[in-house]
Amino acid sequence: MIYRHTIDANSYVFEDLRDLLAKATPPRSGDRLAGVAADSAEEMIAARIALADVPLKQFLQETVIPYEDDEITRLIIDTHDAPAFAPVSSLTVGAFRDWLLSDAATPEALQKLSRAVTPEMAAAVSKLMRNQDLIAVAKKCEVTTRFRNTIGLRGRMSVRLQPNHPFDDLKGITASILDGLLLGSGDACIGINPASDDPKIIGALLQLVDDVIARLQIPTQACVLTHVTTTLGLIDQGLPVDLVFQSVAGTEEANRSFGIDLALLKQAHQGGLSLRRGTVGTNCMYFETGQGSALSAGAHHGVRAPSTRYWSIAWSASSARNICSTARRSSAPGSRITFAANCSACRSASTSATPTTPRPTRTTWTIY
Repeated sequence: MIYRHTIDANSYVFEDLRDLLAKATPPRSGDRLAGVAADSAEEMIAARIALADVPLKQFLQETVIPYEDDEITRLIIDTHDAPAFAPVSSLTVGAFRDWLLSDAATPEALQKLSRAVTPEMAAAVSKLMRNQDLIAVAKKCEVTTRFRNTIGLRGRMSVRLQPNHPFDDLKGITASILDGLLLGSGDACIGINPASDDPKIIGALLQLVDDVIARLQIPTQACVLTHVTTTLGLIDQGLPVDLVFQSVAGTEEANRSFGIDLALLKQAHQGGLSLRRGTVGTNCMYFETGQGSALSAGAHHGVRAPSTRYWSIAWSASSARNICSTARRSSAPGSRITFAANCSACRSASTSATPTTPRPTRTTWTIY
């Protein structure tokens, strides 16, 4: 479907919903590199005005990535909650923005609507909002997760402790953990970005953090951010895995470059649950991704307007989100990908992928 809007003597035409979403997006270096950004501020405004008139139901009829080509699209469409969508199904994107900012959009109403709003709908309405609008709506959203403690309750903030070490040295990591705990950090998660993907080293790190949590009786969970296939192997060995981590993207092709698909993630979820380590809940999955992950993986071709797609999956991910971490884990076993965090201070940072060589841990360390 073609979308258009005219400003003065200039008529702007957008070929389809993908093109419209891309042109309505605030300027981003990744969109410019992909060749999908608006050519001018006026074209961006024209796209936003046209986007405001698009019915929400159009996103169910015109998918950004064809249903038959992408398993993420199929998951989103197949799990869409049609009854929950009914109250807003007659709204346009612009009217949906107004509704979200109204008193009718209570936390309870938004919770009921959560499985009815697709990632593209959420992305579309966010493009029409100022930062103040986004803050006002986000304040109404309540997402609570539970595993070995509870995260997301109103009026509370949780922090991830990230005791990385360039050589995965157990003594150095232990010192960093204790230092962070003394500063009140780590209630969301004690999550290590390892330098190696060697299962022996990953296993030693898991046992170390589990020992610290058990001995100090800390109400938190641990995670070593390695590739999901490595974690699955360690689960099979009975090692103490709390949160199962994986870098994810919003398209099947980009996920394939990470060495994953939905079937593997479902297997990992079942594996994490099988250890029965959750004491107050079962939210055992921890996902991260970054702005431009599809572009970095060379998986944006054929998708002229890659928008940030948030996962709408049948199982819950941990809300222990790293706010500004420049070190994110691997796109495939044996490699390490580092890129800018999704924040205004880091967007101009570059992306690089470099092979890693497993290094043996040089020191063993026991807490007494």
